[in-house]
Amino acid sequence: MFSDDRETHRRAFIDAWRKARTGEPLEPLEAQIVDVVREHPEYQTMLEDPDKVLEQDFPVEPGVVNPFLHLGLHIAILEQLSTDRPSGIRKLYQNLVLATDDVHEAEHRIMECLANSIWRMQRYDKPFSASTYMKCIRRSGGGTRPRD
Repeated sequence: MFSDDRETHRRAFIDAWRKARTGEPLEPLEAQIVDVVREHPEYQTMLEDPDKVLEQDFPVEPGVVNPFLHLGLHIAILEQLSTDRPSGIRKLYQNLVLATDDVHEAEHRIMECLANSIWRMQRYDKPFSASTYMKCIRRSGGGTRPRD
């Protein structure tokens, strides 16, 4: 999204949140970051302590969430929706929003599919499979519209 460097990636979130809190003008991506952070009050205090969080490790263990990964996946999904790439994701998202009546929940369902797709790519050293990703989203409720 921003850089392969962990600190640079994390600073993008920290700096955008600081600018929002101090009323500084935001670049479009920073405004998007701030919107996502506002949806996650559990991460706001953490972003206000850069000395601690820049070097903090978030182990891959059950129940441990890497807040930067979580927020970054939200941003990635918003980018996918804005470009409709993979093709059709916007429609699946709209179906999920209708089915859940909750934009944030719809994003989280897509996020699980995206995180799973990324994990598979890394684990099996294979390219991203848009079809597998889209099938996962359909299974999570994006494939059908609720009945009125």
